[in-house]
Amino acid sequence: MSAFTLHDLQCFDAVARSGGFQPAAEQLHRSHPAVHAAVTRLEQQTGLQLLDRSGYRVVLTPAGKSFHRKAQATLSELAALQVHAQQLAMGEEDELRVVIGDMCPQREVLATLAEFFRSRPGTRLHVQVEAVTGPAERLYDGDADLIVHGVDQSDPRIEWLPLSKIPFIPVVAPGFLRFAPSRAIKPAQLREYTQCVIRDTARHTQGKDYFMVEGAQQCSVPDQQMKKEIILQGLAWGHLPRFLVERELEEGSLLSIAGRYLPGSVEELVAARRSDRPHGPVAQELWEFLSSSKSQPAGRS
Repeated sequence: MSAFTLHDLQCFDAVARSGGFQPAAEQLHRSHPAVHAAVTRLEQQTGLQLLDRSGYRVVLTPAGKSFHRKAQATLSELAALQVHAQQLAMGEEDELRVVIGDMCPQREVLATLAEFFRSRPGTRLHVQVEAVTGPAERLYDGDADLIVHGVDQSDPRIEWLPLSKIPFIPVVAPGFLRFAPSRAIKPAQLREYTQCVIRDTARHTQGKDYFMVEGAQQCSVPDQQMKKEIILQGLAWGHLPRFLVERELEEGSLLSIAGRYLPGSVEELVAARRSDRPHGPVAQELWEFLSSSKSQPAGRS
């Protein structure tokens, strides 16, 4: 068996994943004959029939399926090696862009970043605060090197590190409701009351609604601290991260109305970055720093 080339392996992988020579050619920006020739050559070199061409769509043979699994692992390792080579070729970054989301315990997160950057004077930290789907959008748009927020953990474009669990609870000020607060309150009972929500800072991504009561009047604010103040003043009700209202709940200046119908939620705070792009040496050091247990922000529950 003669050695086969990376080009032939990439063509075979594209055909296997797309189900045809033409879509594979379009994906690889090559001609149909070139892709067909590469796969035929690979079959000749391995002595295996990798594709069944008898139907309308080509399909993998049993040998082709087994070979493709190994080929994918090889191609994945090669892609990782290429990214690593790009990282090695990059010098220390002049700036790192970190976006902090609205559900972060800001003091703890900023203290963690300050601890890291104190020993990296050559790299300037640029911090930006975004809300709701804004942090993820900045990451996907290439406007952030790293975000600290919640993410879609199934998205293959990103990798993430768990930092802490953030419980969100619905709260009101005493006397805000015209009925006695209880754990049996239903969303429909709150429809006539103003609900305070965080303004999504995404510029073009479809926004998400969190805890919204349909039909209720809303007031929107840029951050959790302003939201807390509005609720404290009896101007609205809303969900807030527990770490932000622990003292007020103990003092009684805020009341939890969490219950069967308003359960709140527990969100996972993570550090996230793109997995499909190279990262410079300082960005990689920050990633490794955050992955160590001693550097994780407080608030894990």
